[in-house]
Amino acid sequence: MKSKLFTRFALLGALATSVSACAVIPDTPIVNNGPAARAGTAVALSQPVWTGRVVVTPIEVHEDSRCPINARCVWAGRAIVLTRIDGAGWREQAYLTLGEPHEIRNTSVTLTSLEPGRTTDGPVRSADYRFTYEGGN
Repeated sequence: MKSKLFTRFALLGALATSVSACAVIPDTPIVNNGPAARAGTAVALSQPVWTGRVVVTPIEVHEDSRCPINARCVWAGRAIVLTRIDGAGWREQAYLTLGEPHEIRNTSVTLTSLEPGRTTDGPVRSADYRFTYEGGN
């Protein structure tokens, strides 16, 4: 009798464990290319990062016409980054301009930093860029 009772409790425990392992957390963005970095972390191209309620991923530098840090310029230039934005049950891509808030689905995301700065020595290699985003609330 004790053996049958123990077996039943063991099976019930195994069933409860397997069901809880498959739980889906509602309102959580789904990211396909690995775990997302913590908010405020500077990330490389294709590396997702949490920003408030959304996960943003820099896809490509569309434009980097910023004034080189070792030069004098009449115009400061700008940087535009194609960014994937993942929310709960949705995914969109947008061109974000450095320092300008981008409104999407009742939230605002801003590309706040793009490193390294340009120099007169030549273009920045794609692998060297690091991106910081804020917002998502």
